[in-house]
Amino acid sequence: MKIEKIILASASPRRREILKENGIDFEVIVPEGDEKNIVGEKYSEELVSECAIAKAKSVGANFRSPIVSCDTVVVNDGIIIGKPKDREDAVKILKSLSGKTHIVASSVCVIRGDGVKVAHEITKVTFRELSDMEIEEYIDRCNPLDKAGSYGIQDEGFDFAVKVDGNIDNVIGFPMKAFNSIV
Repeated sequence: MKIEKIILASASPRRREILKENGIDFEVIVPEGDEKNIVGEKYSEELVSECAIAKAKSVGANFRSPIVSCDTVVVNDGIIIGKPKDREDAVKILKSLSGKTHIVASSVCVIRGDGVKVAHEITKVTFRELSDMEIEEYIDRCNPLDKAGSYGIQDEGFDFAVKVDGNIDNVIGFPMKAFNSIV
């Protein structure tokens, strides 16, 4: 099925890349206002879905094309981890993920007129044990300060993940499977 042109309510370059790779025509409108800060909160599907809906609604409603937004979080031990505040925070986050399995959860929202649809997707990611030196080198090489969980699984040379159980597009930042289920 050919998907019509969409309005992407996101500033994420990774979401743009995934949509382009999937042949989807889109226009970007960056959501206005501050994102709801859910870092440190206990994870729930509803919380992530609320954030995705708020992003889509923030760009307005006077479009012929569907408005699409997404909220992706990294969850470690049931708590939402955000983007690192600085390098020190990135080191701390990556150390907390070392040798463990965490989840990447996304909610994607599609608004057409008065209709709002949301789909949720979860991917489990297992990291091997990481040395302090590996973490420092990765941060120097890839500067993951704009990425939830302080990493980009798509980054060149990224080898921290030993197992991905689910959709890798979800981990990169846009769950195509969930999107396709509601578009």
